[in-house]
Amino acid sequence: MFSRLRLDIQCILDRDPAARTAWEVLTCYPGLHAVVLHRRAHWCWTHGFKWLGRFISHLTRGLTGIEIHPGAKIGERVFFDHAMGVVVGETAEIGDGCTIYQGVTLGGTALYKGAKRHPTLGKNVVVGAGAQVLGGFTVGDGARIGSNAVVVKPVPAGATAVGNPARVIQAEQDIKREQAASQMGFSAYGVTQNDDPLSLALRGLIDNASTQDHQICMLWQAIEKLAGPQPPNGRNCVPEDAARLETFQAEKLNQLVGK
Repeated sequence: MFSRLRLDIQCILDRDPAARTAWEVLTCYPGLHAVVLHRRAHWCWTHGFKWLGRFISHLTRGLTGIEIHPGAKIGERVFFDHAMGVVVGETAEIGDGCTIYQGVTLGGTALYKGAKRHPTLGKNVVVGAGAQVLGGFTVGDGARIGSNAVVVKPVPAGATAVGNPARVIQAEQDIKREQAASQMGFSAYGVTQNDDPLSLALRGLIDNASTQDHQICMLWQAIEKLAGPQPPNGRNCVPEDAARLETFQAEKLNQLVGK
């Protein structure tokens, strides 16, 4: 029991820069209190003391602001950071090393008793503040759920889900970003740069439009050279308003979409 508690305290010291000492974590972190009390409630639930398990869960909610059904399964080194308003349903499963922030709901969409109604989080999953993960599907190991995302479909291992409804982004391929993530250990709040697929799509369109602007400019310059000097009548075959210079400001537009 004490070795498990030491692991819980150490995982908080590792992930929260505001945590200074083990004593501070033990006495002042409601996320730790919720996990410890949930283990007692879960033991009662699985050994036939259903009412007692629910009562412990009810007291835990009042003390910590975190509501975890006694039937839920929680692994080792799970960190509820701040975590006020977190709700974890009866058939939810949280894998080892997960980090869950405030306002998260691991909820269900089915009303059938005995069915797997709530999500299963793999190992080392990060669920950002305010995210809603709804349904009896699996979120793969190392996945990240962005803040305020609404996830209703499975998330592959190592992927990121952002938005409402959530859009899934596969694991990063940028080497520099992977190195930075490994140094951090995990991505706080489940959000990193270049996560939003809409922003990525807009950036791609902007870059493409910038290339087209450059090509059009080169075409007009070539036409001007082919046209040569103005004819005797004074008319130039190249229109006065032709785009001879690049005017597309890709840099400013990319800044607007968060590049």
